[in-house]
Amino acid sequence: MKLYYSPGACSLASHITLAEAGVPFTAEKVDIRAKRTETGADFAAINPRGAVPALDLGNGEVLTEGVAIMQHVMDSAAPGALPAAGTLARARLTEALNYVAAEVHKTYSPFFYGIEGEAKDKQMSLLDARLQVVEDRLATRDWLAGDAYTPADAYLFTVTNWSAHVGHDLAKFPRITALRAKVAARPAVQQALKAEGLAA
Repeated sequence: MKLYYSPGACSLASHITLAEAGVPFTAEKVDIRAKRTETGADFAAINPRGAVPALDLGNGEVLTEGVAIMQHVMDSAAPGALPAAGTLARARLTEALNYVAAEVHKTYSPFFYGIEGEAKDKQMSLLDARLQVVEDRLATRDWLAGDAYTPADAYLFTVTNWSAHVGHDLAKFPRITALRAKVAARPAVQQALKAEGLAA
């Protein structure tokens, strides 16, 4: 398998998940603006949407969208690591992944397009509101989706990394901060960060 990624982008969560699964894979950096991979390949031919992550499964299939990639990797490479399909625990994982994707990830996105002034202040307030939902949920559970680490935690860790780059203060969310520290300490997370040049 080959993961196409951009350092520190949302694809980091898929990178972490591949490392957690312990499967052999390669990773190729993508210049999103130029739509070229580090080997010079046309990324638009690999993923016409032009976004990372994309996972070449090695059989002619390319899977896109991080939520799909993370679940597929764990289900196929580490059977039983995720809650079983049809259980409430699996629904809670899906719920957590989709909340991070649709509410948290997308709320960070405008900051990367030069938003300023009152619009930026409103977006910061919206981000705080989205993160408060997570903060409140963590009052009754150890991890985002329940009692065990899942890719949802890797995804939340990845997108909340962006707070430091957009001038957002995570200190007001102590449970999220504590969760981030637990995720950061995992060997697979350190492996992925180092591979992307984000850690020494």
